[in-house]
Amino acid sequence: MARRRFHTLDVFTEQKLAGNPLAVVHDSEGLDTEAMQAIAREFNISETVFVMEPEDPVNTAKIRIFTPGSELPFAGHPTVGAGVLLAQLRAPELVGASGVVIALEEKIGLVKVEVSRRTGRAARGLFALPRLPGLIAEPQRDAALVAEALGLSVGDIGFGGHTVANFSAGVPYTTVPLASLEALARAKSMATPAFDAAFGGTAHPCCYLYVRTGPESWQARMFGPTIGVPEDPATGSAAAAFAGTLMSFEEPADGQHQHVILQGVEMGRPSEIVLTLDVEGGALREATIGGAAVIISEGTIDI
Repeated sequence: MARRRFHTLDVFTEQKLAGNPLAVVHDSEGLDTEAMQAIAREFNISETVFVMEPEDPVNTAKIRIFTPGSELPFAGHPTVGAGVLLAQLRAPELVGASGVVIALEEKIGLVKVEVSRRTGRAARGLFALPRLPGLIAEPQRDAALVAEALGLSVGDIGFGGHTVANFSAGVPYTTVPLASLEALARAKSMATPAFDAAFGGTAHPCCYLYVRTGPESWQARMFGPTIGVPEDPATGSAAAAFAGTLMSFEEPADGQHQHVILQGVEMGRPSEIVLTLDVEGGALREATIGGAAVIISEGTIDI
């Protein structure tokens, strides 16, 4: 048994008690997968990060990411939150000056988080997607099944040229366009046979519901009841997959496009994710995800 430090943060927000909660357990050497999963269930928030010494000493840390039900190869709010926390703990003087880069070894690969802070503001993390989104080669989801799973009508599904699709930038999601904010608010997340029928068939059966609120602004919800996350206040890996949705259905012109995604409103935990697409020759050359994070608590756990 060892005494290990931990912090909790709220991510993708500048306000405490908003955004997406995150637990970060330090000094995690010696913990096996079963122990990490049990600790994640104990914290019982959407994700818990375990920090270890890096395999390559030039990097900052190696991390593993767990939901209450499973391990993830990559996730956005743990990446931003862990980057912001480690930057403030290890190089606080640089965060508010020139900024600092935190290099995280994740299951998906190396992810570099640029952390900076303006005077009077919360620290922010920004990272380039370690894997660009791709369309998952699966049968098209049936709109009637999707509507039934979410407690909606078929007429609530889709707008413009947007249809239900499957994308992954490391973690697969079914992206579901909804016709109105009212439909978004009515949607229900339940681990039912209907949900499994609509969204099953992948190793990570989650759905990402979205509504357009402006030319490059959106409101979203993420449901993952079968992995222990009935609803998530802010989901960076889903925003990463959403970049593929935008490329497919929006067909953006060459140049940079900054999309602002509001999530967590229905949970009373509003979150803001900034997704930037860099398009060249009609293809996605790079995408970044950014947002703020604030430290909430710290303590120790004896495991």
